[in-house]
Amino acid sequence: MSNITVQFNLDLSVSLIVSSLLAVALIYLLFVFLQPICDVSLAQISDVDRAVAAAKEAFEQGEWGKMNPRDRGRLIYKLADLMEQHQEELATIETIDSGAVYTLALKTHVGMSIQTFRYFAGWCDKIQGSTIPINQARPNRNLTFTKKEPIGVCAIVIPWNYPLMMLAWKTAACLAAGNTVVLKPAQVTPLTALKFAELGTRAGLPKGVINILPGSGAVVGQRLSDHPDVRKLGFTGSTEIGKQIMKSCAVSNVKKVSLELGGKSPLIIFSDCDMDKAVSVFFNKGENCIAAGRLFVEDSIHDQFVKKVEVKKMKIGDPLDRSTDHGPQNHKAHLDKLVEYCQIGVKEGATLVCGGKQVKRPGFFFEPTVFTDVQDHMYIAKEESFGPVMIISKFKSGRANATEYGLASGVFTRDISKALYVSERLDAGTVFVNTYNKTDVASPFGGFKQSGYGKDLGEKNCHSYCMHFIFGFSFTDTELNSQHRMMTVTQSVLHIYS
Repeated sequence: MSNITVQFNLDLSVSLIVSSLLAVALIYLLFVFLQPICDVSLAQISDVDRAVAAAKEAFEQGEWGKMNPRDRGRLIYKLADLMEQHQEELATIETIDSGAVYTLALKTHVGMSIQTFRYFAGWCDKIQGSTIPINQARPNRNLTFTKKEPIGVCAIVIPWNYPLMMLAWKTAACLAAGNTVVLKPAQVTPLTALKFAELGTRAGLPKGVINILPGSGAVVGQRLSDHPDVRKLGFTGSTEIGKQIMKSCAVSNVKKVSLELGGKSPLIIFSDCDMDKAVSVFFNKGENCIAAGRLFVEDSIHDQFVKKVEVKKMKIGDPLDRSTDHGPQNHKAHLDKLVEYCQIGVKEGATLVCGGKQVKRPGFFFEPTVFTDVQDHMYIAKEESFGPVMIISKFKSGRANATEYGLASGVFTRDISKALYVSERLDAGTVFVNTYNKTDVASPFGGFKQSGYGKDLGEKNCHSYCMHFIFGFSFTDTELNSQHRMMTVTQSVLHIYS
């Protein structure tokens, strides 16, 4: 009996020790994953007004507004060089701030941001007008030409999924065109924007050219939309907020607006595709505006495709660990939204193959999720999850355009004729064929329908931050003859001295 008692007490002691160790480990993990990172000032309306005034002064009276475009390009190149020198620091801040795994933050979040500034730095002295032939009415002769000039103060409002990269996509083109910037980062991810402002100062950008305002959309974003001295607003975010911004910008001073909004991007996978290239929606934890929000898989390969989805092999954990595949979602409200989204899918009759729940560990971790048997009327078939949720439907005939969004889409097939035929009929700003999510700084990016309008990246993005002036001239024959004689004399003099 005493032996039994001793054994019981020993087990109890071991149990208490293990429990204590687990409690200590839990406290440590809570400290690591859930503690506040730092305190950031919360901008108010008065701060917005001050920032806009500083940007306006820098544009209208400061060195920046008078600067030669080539010199402006040199400063932006220098800024890109500084970003590259600090890329590990930027990637670490981005990982801590957004939850992106470090390897992705370094290569994509930061790497593409550096590429974007370098690309647009090269455009500074190449933003040109054109000469336009028009009908001539004699005896006068007519000439029309255009000139592109910066707009002035531009507001930029960016989301939390790619904090630095979304900053770069809009800010680089805006600065290259010669404008000044007032930027509001997402309230939950302001840190890389603040580091960027520091690097901008070190690069030598004049005071007032870059202004960063951490704060809420309801206060800072709304005031930027309403402000009469802001001449353009670029926004990336939800369709609902984009509509509010359009209305405010129109009522205030009819400012230019470019919008990159929500998406429910269809990906069509035909039976003759290379299935090893089949795409995952789990890139950047699914917090990706062009994530393949709904997969249409040809019915003959549906079951085989579902089996190939390798969710269980993904390592979920600390995003600073180089071996981690899948980090935490950005913030608790979004995590709760994903849990609710999956509950709705199950309730409506979709088959939950795996995932759908929060991971049982400290932090905002969510299981990579796969749904099959998703019908067109279901909520998860129509609405964006903005998370690691794969929505799979069988198909015999196409219905990929049955959505109000049109940001991106994709086609996987070995038949190039089929690929071209289908891609030309998809209502999307970007169509990927046998690849996905491959964007480049030189290629314009933007959507149709309720995914917004206007383009980021590429040459056209520079032009979207310009005012287009048109000049019309009329010359009489007498003036032209006089001008011709002057040119003849000049050419003769040049000929003599050459």
